[in-house]
Amino acid sequence: MTHPLDSLFSPSSIAIIGASRDPVKIPGLLLNFLRKNEFPGEIYPVNPNYPDIGGLACYPSVAAIGRPIDLAIVIIPARAVLGALRECADAKIPNAVIISSGFGEEGGDGIAMQQAIADFARATGMRISGPNAEGFFNEPKQIAATFSPTVDVKPDAPRLLATTRRIGIVAQSGGIGFAFYNRARALGIALSNVISTGNESDLGAGECLDYLVQDPSTDVILLFVEGIRDTEKFLAAARRAAEAGKPVIVTKVGRSGAGERAAASHTASMAGWTAAYDAVFAKYGFIVSNDLDEAVAIAAVLTTSPLPRGDRVAVVTVSGGAGIWGADAVCAQGLQVPELSEPLQASIRALIPSYGSARNPVDITAQAVHSGGLQKTIDLLDASDEIDIILVVISLSSETRMPFKAAELTPLMGAQNKPVVFYSYTLPSNFARKGLAESGVVVLSGLTHIAVALRQLVQHSRFILSAEPEISPSTPLDLSRHLSGGALSEYDSKRLLRAAGVALPDEILVEEKAGLTAAMAGADFPLVMKIQSRDIAHKSEVGGVRVNIATMEQALAAYDALLANASAHRPSAAIQGVLVAPMASKGVEIIIGTLQDVTFGPMVMVGLGGVITELFKDVVWRPAPVSTADARAMLDGLKAAPLLHGFRGAPKADVGALAELIAQISQLASTARDQIAEIELNPVLVHPVGEGVTIVDALVVLTTTDLQRK
Repeated sequence: MTHPLDSLFSPSSIAIIGASRDPVKIPGLLLNFLRKNEFPGEIYPVNPNYPDIGGLACYPSVAAIGRPIDLAIVIIPARAVLGALRECADAKIPNAVIISSGFGEEGGDGIAMQQAIADFARATGMRISGPNAEGFFNEPKQIAATFSPTVDVKPDAPRLLATTRRIGIVAQSGGIGFAFYNRARALGIALSNVISTGNESDLGAGECLDYLVQDPSTDVILLFVEGIRDTEKFLAAARRAAEAGKPVIVTKVGRSGAGERAAASHTASMAGWTAAYDAVFAKYGFIVSNDLDEAVAIAAVLTTSPLPRGDRVAVVTVSGGAGIWGADAVCAQGLQVPELSEPLQASIRALIPSYGSARNPVDITAQAVHSGGLQKTIDLLDASDEIDIILVVISLSSETRMPFKAAELTPLMGAQNKPVVFYSYTLPSNFARKGLAESGVVVLSGLTHIAVALRQLVQHSRFILSAEPEISPSTPLDLSRHLSGGALSEYDSKRLLRAAGVALPDEILVEEKAGLTAAMAGADFPLVMKIQSRDIAHKSEVGGVRVNIATMEQALAAYDALLANASAHRPSAAIQGVLVAPMASKGVEIIIGTLQDVTFGPMVMVGLGGVITELFKDVVWRPAPVSTADARAMLDGLKAAPLLHGFRGAPKADVGALAELIAQISQLASTARDQIAEIELNPVLVHPVGEGVTIVDALVVLTTTDLQRK
């Protein structure tokens, strides 16, 4: 199956516009690396100053080449780039990689020049990577279209290769992309592609991700993201990756960005700068890593191991202390290190000295390495149904002696019964790395990274891609009379929600104290009373709420107190009145919120609610809309989830009704995305099973106000 980007990332002919004879300058390095990696196609240097470069004919222009060309690599001053692209279009060159800098990253005129490139790509259909890109490296096809020194070929340093499965890399920072490759290569991990996207005037990270998803030589994808520009293409590629079962490890930087937003709701104030990214990553099963070596360790485990059936880890060690440390590390990540059954222990004890331990960690001692007990113990654990993962903790510093025989280890690794991961607590020698690589083993030397990788492997094995929920209802909601004017109060917000079909308790707005008695006729005590003003978003912060009102006298006093508090804290606020409602029966307090993300659009959040919402920030985000099944999964992801399932003898909460409400609110956020910036229901009281939920307080923020998310 072909991909529209095949001719870019797998070209049979390349023109280098701005090629140089100087081997230390970027144009010279690029030409040199293409040739040293033995690019099998044709290379055409283009530079009017040279008749030839390194034995290759050099052309004054691409038009002078007179042959079909798949890819032009442009390394000339920024102001000359657009003219060069026009020449490429005239020569019917379909693809270009612009290495040149001096565009959007510099501001000023560079922004306009980059926009001109984007416009040119749209007008001509030429696919353009960059500008300000570091190029790409297609290792299976031997195409080193980059100046990164990591692709240099050194005959005296042969390639260490432990895996047959390959990783592909897409990075919005070329330096980091090739750093991933550099570190993965040192461990013996095979590579398919490294793609640096540069400023993404045309080709973005989403399309590059899509290319690797369909690439048969790519088994695991590493993604380095600063910000997604081609959002729809990225989301489509993410779903295809999940459907294909191709793991994506993602590092998102810029998490500490001091982005500003006006937080009318708790929802917005609790949205981390990358909350939407993390929600999208979670939806599509991406494996998030915030450390370069950790990401490579995860890639190493994924390229050498099948997904585990569970989370039970056996730690096999030649050092008691190192084994305990290994067990501590995996337990700290929430994995189990169970004691082995007596029959299995008995089988292991027959292989190790009497002073060893067969319980788990399994301390075979150094003596059992020489007797073959290490390999045989691993074989027993590999065949056992008691264990899902084997962590081998060993010293591999020797330059002369191997603890395994390739003839015995290779079949074990090739069988792929369960993950078998190797940790060396001493720095592994090149001798050991090379010897174990021949059996398909990647040796890792970062214990914490290994433990995280194993946790991520277990979590990834449990991921299930949910179907895209249908947008309902089929006919558009008419909320126009609620979606005009300025900010909404709780009363206004609840009127809008009722119009959208959301079930809310009956309440009365009392605009004058004289009307309080009549409004409360026949009311069921106890009551709650709340000040209402479009200028007061958080009523409790101004003393604007009174609860457990049991008599008319208390209600009259509460009315006066609410107005007095509002006047003292917000003297300029326009007061609508006081909202009177029956006190809801007790339940688990939950917050449901939505907001519109600038990149991914509507997002929905659920978390532990009430006045402590912002204190604990126990929340889960997902792109909206979500189905009821998705909503249940969100609830299960909360640390407070046990509160919904009968914690310490309490009745189980009506999770079904809560999930339906979450889905309904997410649908509203999606269908009214152009009018509604934020929705917050806090708290929502979740009553025992069969008794439903009660929305106690609500706030809707319109996009027409100055409170929308920046």
